[in-house]
Amino acid sequence: MARPIARWGAALGLGALWWWAVLRLALAPDAGLLEGAVATGGWGLSLLPVHCVPKARAAGAVDPRRWKEAWRAGRATTASPHRRSDAGSAPS
Repeated sequence: MARPIARWGAALGLGALWWWAVLRLALAPDAGLLEGAVATGGWGLSLLPVHCVPKARAAGAVDPRRWKEAWRAGRATTASPHRRSDAGSAPS
């Protein structure tokens, strides 16, 4: 119960701080670097993705064991190696 209350308190406190900085930038002639940094930082945080889930629960996520098996197998691709300049023409 204490964690949700603390989380809401932190969100409301930081939101109030951000609004104070934005309103001070808009209305006060002596607003400066501190208000600009707070407003810009809050706006930047709004760009972070909020719908993230752990990789194990994500839809379509690749199982980590698959990567381990690929590394153990040695060669990860079946593509042809690069040809040397003196190798001649390609087989037909």
